[in-house]
Amino acid sequence: MRIAIQGFEGCFHQVAARNYFGKHIEIAPCASFAELVKKVKDGKEADAGMMAIENSIAGSILPNYSLLKNSNLHIVGEVYLQINQHLMVLPGQKIEDIREVHSHPMALLQCIDFLEKYPHIKLVETEDTALSAKNVRTKKLKSTAAIAGKLASEIFELDIIAPNIHTAKNNYTRFLAISKNGVEAQADANKASVYFETSNESGSLVKVLSQIAKEGINLSKIQSFPIPAKVWQYYFHADMEFEDLAHFEKALKKITPLTEHLKVLGIYQKGKTHA
Repeated sequence: MRIAIQGFEGCFHQVAARNYFGKHIEIAPCASFAELVKKVKDGKEADAGMMAIENSIAGSILPNYSLLKNSNLHIVGEVYLQINQHLMVLPGQKIEDIREVHSHPMALLQCIDFLEKYPHIKLVETEDTALSAKNVRTKKLKSTAAIAGKLASEIFELDIIAPNIHTAKNNYTRFLAISKNGVEAQADANKASVYFETSNESGSLVKVLSQIAKEGINLSKIQSFPIPAKVWQYYFHADMEFEDLAHFEKALKKITPLTEHLKVLGIYQKGKTHA
């Protein structure tokens, strides 16, 4: 399979794609999430896609919810990935040799407590963690380190001289596996993503949520978004977790009359967490 990812070879999107689709996939790197969605919709360069949707520290990636809603693509699964950042260099280099550290601004920020121990090192912002690692290798940048994930160090044959330098150790990103073609819900499916609108009347959303709760369904995520054509009206993205698919189907029947433009984005198995 060829999987569209946002980022470059060796990035965390590729790690997530491998964890979900298998290690023998090919990747179709994309410069943006919009390009990722386009490639999956087109189907010529990618069979499916892997897209980050939220982070345990930074929160939801709001533009991606809108991209997903407007794309008519389907969620077929998910994976949770622990984001571990490592300091890597050309073989033979030591921390004392380093004068610059290159990485994405967010990665630099995540590792700032470690980096502040070395005030002589200049921090250089780049567009991607894995690309930073690649540049160290291809340009043979001595006295320069990159901050990236373990896969990048393996692909570009760099030495990790300081592992796990990120400050927050509970940093996880949730990724969605998306496809042009939906798949039939499996009997062991235990999670679903839907979006819907409610009327602009008092208590309309509460009525929907109460029906979901009555079926014993855990609403693990609800996110509101403004509807451009309707001032001060919103649509909602909801992630629901359940033990029995029949409970979800029953809840769906109950909330359909209470909502407008309800659409199921995907019914799938709750993702596993990978280090």
